[in-house]
Amino acid sequence: MRVVKRNLKGREGEIKIVPETLDDLWHLKYIIEKGDLIFALTKRKADTSADKLRPEKVEKKTVRLGIRVEEIEFHKFSNRLRIHGLIEQGMDAGHYHTFNVEEGVDLSIIKNWKKDQIERIDEAEASSKRPKVVILAIEEGDADIGLVRHYGIELYSHISQSSGKRSEGTLREVFFHEIIDQLLHAASESEAVVVAGPGFIKDDFMKYLKYKEAEFSSRVVTEDTSSIGISGFQEVLKRGAVDRIMEESRIARESRLMDDLLKEISMDGKFAYGLDEVKLALDYGSIDTLLVADEMLRMEREKGDIDSFLQAVEHSQGKIVVFSTIFEPGQKLLALGGIAALLRFKI
Repeated sequence: MRVVKRNLKGREGEIKIVPETLDDLWHLKYIIEKGDLIFALTKRKADTSADKLRPEKVEKKTVRLGIRVEEIEFHKFSNRLRIHGLIEQGMDAGHYHTFNVEEGVDLSIIKNWKKDQIERIDEAEASSKRPKVVILAIEEGDADIGLVRHYGIELYSHISQSSGKRSEGTLREVFFHEIIDQLLHAASESEAVVVAGPGFIKDDFMKYLKYKEAEFSSRVVTEDTSSIGISGFQEVLKRGAVDRIMEESRIARESRLMDDLLKEISMDGKFAYGLDEVKLALDYGSIDTLLVADEMLRMEREKGDIDSFLQAVEHSQGKIVVFSTIFEPGQKLLALGGIAALLRFKI
């Protein structure tokens, strides 16, 4: 994410940004909320009685509009964010319009900013300067390629070894060659690749990769895992390979925190989950780290009664981590009520 301008007095005012990746559009889903004023260039057909009388199609004009947000939707598979609301400034004021925000679109956001929203902007801006990572999880006969996104790991492709009537060596070479073809495509805009898996097959693959693509192989690090697929990707995150490449990976941090929480729950230790228990922990001054799911935070903000609670956590020196519910740790957190806390002491 590229920040073009900040014009804030305290936490109120305008931040102008340009989303540069699909991850940035996902971040904006949780930054923009109902009631914000958003400015962007867009195309709109003038809605006049004269236009309605014309049989021919009326061309749309490129105009800059300011709309007061009423609805926002993130469409991952079409790579766009839809922002719908009433036009407040620009042509056809008083009518409704929808911004279809894609990568590269300038967007000005005017609002009373929450601390976590500014932190999310800062994180997205910093992340744009870090290496992008692709994970290959490989075992005998099967391989999965995953793209590390801010909101989780997206499965790019699954490759299976053919069972044709050839020698084992030739079949494996065909298998490795297909993996390399897809890996080169998946990692075309990435700076680093993690090759992971059980046994010796990843080492055999690395030898083949160095022979076929010596320059590309210099961007690759290896990691041991017991499986492939989503569970294999999770192991890579927990072992810290992505962290070593991306400094502090958001999803790796969420995985570790969720593991810490589940460990405390299993031991009946220092934890709280569900809004009532967490509020009680705040009353005792016991919250060390508050874990809150982005979907739960968005819904509570619509009710208007969550931010004073978050400020109270900060004032008590507690840390706040917002989890992505697209990724497994965030889904687990939702199942626990969408909010939990690691405590300084048991209550």
